[in-house]
Amino acid sequence: MCGGTVRLLTALLVTAAMGYPSRRSATDLDATPRMTVTFDELSGVRRFSGHSLNYTTLLLEDERGVLYVGARGAVFALNASNVADGSHRMIHWEASPEKQLDCLQKGKNNKTECFNHVRFLQRLNTTHLYACGTYAFHPLCASIDADRFTLPSRFEEGKEKCPYDPSRGYTGLIVDGGLYTATRYEFRSLPDIRRNLHQRPLKTEESPLHWLNDAEFVASMLVQESKDSLVGDDDKIYYFFMERAGEETTSFFDKSQVARVARVARVCKSDLGGKKILQRKWTSFMKARLVCYIPYYEVLRSVCSLDSGGWASTVFYAAFTLSAQRTMEASAVCRYDISEVQRAFEGPYMEYQDSSRKWSRYDGAVPEPRPGSCITDSSRRKGYNSSQDLPNSVLDFVKLHPLMFEEVQPAGGEPLLVKRSVAYSRLAVDRVQALDGRSYDVLFMGTGDGWLHKAVVLGSSLHIIEEVQVFRDLQPVETLVVSRRQRSLYVGAASGVLQVPLASCARYSSCYDCILARDPYCAWDGWACRDTASGDSTGLVQDVQSGNVGCRSSSGRGSLPWKNRTVLRGDDVLLPCDQRSNLARAVWLLNGSEVPGTGQERLRVGVDGLLVTNTLPGHSGEYRCYGEERGLRTLLAAYSLTVLPQLPRAATTTSGPIAASQASGDTKVVYVSAIVVLVVLCAVLGTVLLYVSCLEKRRGKYVLGEPRAVSPELQTVSASCLRKARGEEDEEDEEDPAYPCLRIIPGEAPTATVSPAKELPEAVPPPPPPPLPTELTNGVGSLPSVLRKMNGNSYMLLQQQDEPLASPLYSASFTEELSKILEKRKHMQLVEKLDESSV
Repeated sequence: MCGGTVRLLTALLVTAAMGYPSRRSATDLDATPRMTVTFDELSGVRRFSGHSLNYTTLLLEDERGVLYVGARGAVFALNASNVADGSHRMIHWEASPEKQLDCLQKGKNNKTECFNHVRFLQRLNTTHLYACGTYAFHPLCASIDADRFTLPSRFEEGKEKCPYDPSRGYTGLIVDGGLYTATRYEFRSLPDIRRNLHQRPLKTEESPLHWLNDAEFVASMLVQESKDSLVGDDDKIYYFFMERAGEETTSFFDKSQVARVARVARVCKSDLGGKKILQRKWTSFMKARLVCYIPYYEVLRSVCSLDSGGWASTVFYAAFTLSAQRTMEASAVCRYDISEVQRAFEGPYMEYQDSSRKWSRYDGAVPEPRPGSCITDSSRRKGYNSSQDLPNSVLDFVKLHPLMFEEVQPAGGEPLLVKRSVAYSRLAVDRVQALDGRSYDVLFMGTGDGWLHKAVVLGSSLHIIEEVQVFRDLQPVETLVVSRRQRSLYVGAASGVLQVPLASCARYSSCYDCILARDPYCAWDGWACRDTASGDSTGLVQDVQSGNVGCRSSSGRGSLPWKNRTVLRGDDVLLPCDQRSNLARAVWLLNGSEVPGTGQERLRVGVDGLLVTNTLPGHSGEYRCYGEERGLRTLLAAYSLTVLPQLPRAATTTSGPIAASQASGDTKVVYVSAIVVLVVLCAVLGTVLLYVSCLEKRRGKYVLGEPRAVSPELQTVSASCLRKARGEEDEEDEEDPAYPCLRIIPGEAPTATVSPAKELPEAVPPPPPPPLPTELTNGVGSLPSVLRKMNGNSYMLLQQQDEPLASPLYSASFTEELSKILEKRKHMQLVEKLDESSV
């Protein structure tokens, strides 16, 4: 572990020396999501899941209001406005038993691989869709009637259009009827970029140099560079992938293994291949290295693109993670302008040196027209109307020089975000026009454990608005598709499809929350935070740039009710303060003065609130909790704390013996009288046997006799004791005259005798004692037991041992005694609201 970390740190230092420095530190780039929304807090999310798995291939047709989903063994057509309304249509497309058996005989997994995983789903023409599946390692493709939503009677061979392996990297597009795909197609074939469904099928070159070196494809995009082109350029398809590097600088980082790097390649849509050289091969294929933050250590995971209506404004957003060999987890997000990509493809070439077996810069002559470029007006004026008209020197050069020397650098020379402990698996982007007239790019970033991060691009950095747990079970977010018409984001994963609203403005309950969120979709209308697309924008307030302008009041004082807290001196009390924003700092004011977060022995400011330990009367006062963020303070909680002094010890110690002595004297008089009465009865009746019988019947009850030593012991109340208190004695109780019964004494006061009382009639059941409170009102229920105090807010259960003999003059039940004690305590409360006091 230490060795991997040292190599990573060395790589960071070397990249700075090689020209990949970041003007900001990794800490500055590691943005914290402002708000965290767990799965149980989700609202407005719709879910679809059938009997299939792996809902990872999504095709949105916004104008038709349909979301097509390719899954394992099925194709679905969902209502784009509500994927969970039950109106979906389904096509069963399972692999045949024969193909599944053949797949098993090849040693493949019968639980994951030997199925038909739909990997490709695109619109073929106005009437049909085109779909391809792995079909248990025998790829097939089909034209699906979109209206009837049925499979055709005959299928097409898919081995050159779809991968065999469902886990293989794959990307595909249909452009003007041509199918452009990139993957490792056949069972043991090399990776390839191909064009099918076209009169001129093409593929990449394999000899003498492999244009692709163990490539894993991630994404592909069409950029319509022919539109409004001043030079008559052609449309291009860009491919993003990872491959093994052959550059001479590779061995500097890790000589034990060949590094893998991110690449971007392009081909021209009108490429027809060469006439004699590069027949049925691309003549416009070129590739360049894609650099984000840590070259040779980063793995490309996802790419998405966006333009403002013209191809010249196209930007690519790419998510990278650290390679699996690294011991730490991190992700980086970079933005690339199309102009930077073009600059790399127009720069110097690289050439493979047989002597060193490395690629190095080529400084020789370059033939005309420029190798790898599309046919333009300049080429046509020279007589080159198609790629088949290109001279052999140009085609030979293309064959041996597919790699460019210049690297594609991120915009601004640094990443937008470097996030630790997160592995981004998928990206999607939307462009929103805010109330300030500017357009902002909003990124949706899915993670490998089922979370979704929503962020807005602000200059050269990202502000993460929120992180949302969209799946309860850990699973990667496989696909993200944005619908501007439905104002929804569709999330594809192994367990199903989710429809998540682009804006969740109702989460922001105040003007401060709405403004500080800096969400381009949301604005404050004076009463609530609402979606800017829901109506007229007049009177709406929004501040995406700075996030602190627009709210009229400077504080939320007076909007929250005061909460009273009363405790005894020496108690611990927790004053909760819920901070919804992860970026806010808790500020506490005691009687108008700020409470420092550190340096106070008895005041501790934490993420849950303010903890006051071993309280003193000087801690009494008014406490206010504010959330401070971007210069604004929001009142979150207000408390009035009262610390009461403890009862004097002298009164407690002196009153006990006096009361005990007085009770003892009264008891002796009563006892002598009882003896006299018994003697008279014996003389009159003349029988001693009757006297002994009376004593046996009264054995085991509480009496007021001569004071004896009592040893209290903390116990629990047994059910048999409660039965005994109600007078429900059984045979077992009678056989044990020393049966221990329990008395409940409130607080810490010493045990005192109780005056005789009459028994309640048997017809009226005694009232049950009130239940003990489940949580102390001073808020320390969740704190460690070492911080809790007993004082006057608890009950102690005491066992009475060596009970005196029963007295005929006292027969009050245990329940009656307890009821009287509790009734007396009820009229001695120190505050009116019991739930607001810990006394």
